[in-house]
Amino acid sequence: MTQQIILITASIFGLLSIIFGAFGAHALKKILSEEQLQSFEVGVKYQMYHAIVLLILGLNYAFTTPAIYWCFTLGTVLFSFSIYGLVLSDAKGKKLRFLGPVTPLGGLLLVIGWLLLLINAF
Repeated sequence: MTQQIILITASIFGLLSIIFGAFGAHALKKILSEEQLQSFEVGVKYQMYHAIVLLILGLNYAFTTPAIYWCFTLGTVLFSFSIYGLVLSDAKGKKLRFLGPVTPLGGLLLVIGWLLLLINAF
């Protein structure tokens, strides 16, 4: 895993979280219920949190490993993007139920990423 790939991933996650956050705050506000909008915002927040973590790790390359990178990257994709899919499909009346178990799997990968970072720090 190169420093450049980590920084690119962080940049893409950050960019998309701003776009999705604005999309949620403006375009989706008229379509989603308050509960759906809150769920969507959770996905955006976690995506941005992990964009920042990846940015810090990319700038402090000695603190990361490929396992940490992949846990944070796959965890963010599975967690946040499954929330987006669940919320948007629910708003359209055709909830993609298969995404339900994907969200906690993504969350588990994020937890593992943080645990690996802690272990690596020691």
